[in-house]
Amino acid sequence: MKPRQIGGDSNAASCARTIDTKCVIPFGCSYISRADSRVACYGEIVRVLRISIVFAVALYLTAMAIFFVTQRSLLYYPSRSYTALADAHANTAFKEISVRTQDGIDLKAWYAPAINKPFTIVFFHGNADGLRTAAQIADTYIAAGYGFLLTEYRGYSGLPGSPTETGLYNDGRAFLKELQARGVESSHIILYGHSLGTGVAVQMASEFHVGGLMLLAPYLSIPKLAQIDFPFFPSSLLALDRFDNEKKIKSIRMPLLIVNGTSDQVIPPSQGKKLYSLANEPKEFHSLSGRGHNDAFDEFAPLSINWIERVCRDSSPLVP
Repeated sequence: MKPRQIGGDSNAASCARTIDTKCVIPFGCSYISRADSRVACYGEIVRVLRISIVFAVALYLTAMAIFFVTQRSLLYYPSRSYTALADAHANTAFKEISVRTQDGIDLKAWYAPAINKPFTIVFFHGNADGLRTAAQIADTYIAAGYGFLLTEYRGYSGLPGSPTETGLYNDGRAFLKELQARGVESSHIILYGHSLGTGVAVQMASEFHVGGLMLLAPYLSIPKLAQIDFPFFPSSLLALDRFDNEKKIKSIRMPLLIVNGTSDQVIPPSQGKKLYSLANEPKEFHSLSGRGHNDAFDEFAPLSINWIERVCRDSSPLVP
């Protein structure tokens, strides 16, 4: 009698015959067909894709949330300490003045009254400047006899508060009202904004009937600037502070000077040109060849003084 084989030759033979036609992976005597294998493979790919998409969306939403929460730290770079006039090596014509905003913030500014010209220039600086660093901008105007008010924002130069769009507008209003209280007529005020400060200057021009508006390195709006640096975020929906110059410039009717440096790497010169195209007459635009974002002041000063004397002439007597 022939010994019985263990393992089942008949089953093995049956499975072997099946392999050539449809078996891929044996499991006991059960097999997965090539068609079933493809389905399993596609299912695994879909599962991995779904996990990847969920992860990517979660990562994007997290990044967007971080951008939203930290956006003001990306917009404002305030100096944290106050430098007294005596230590700042600023123009000796400057005197420190104090104001209180309508929301109760105590601020300081440096003011040099006009000597032999009817106009006082009110300067709103950029997002990384301060009283000490911006003081030298006033020298050419003071030497020419113009008054100059170097304003400071809440949270900057060691002053109390935190900068926001609404807060900076309150600051600007407080300084202009203080200047008027000192006897300077609104029509004798020339607003001068640089970079971020152009947004404050434009807003003040929309509220006060001043003698002129000068914008150096202006932008259309903060969301449109943010879209350049953060094109993957819906900046127009996320921006807390908008400074929408593009929208406001259309309603401003006063002498306007816009100047851009051709090599500005911070604010595209095209935004200044676009702003100019939207503005009302009388207006003037200048492009400074080879100048960047922070090195145009020396050329801007004589150009702007010439513009004031040509366009902003005023026959009213000098207000001391």
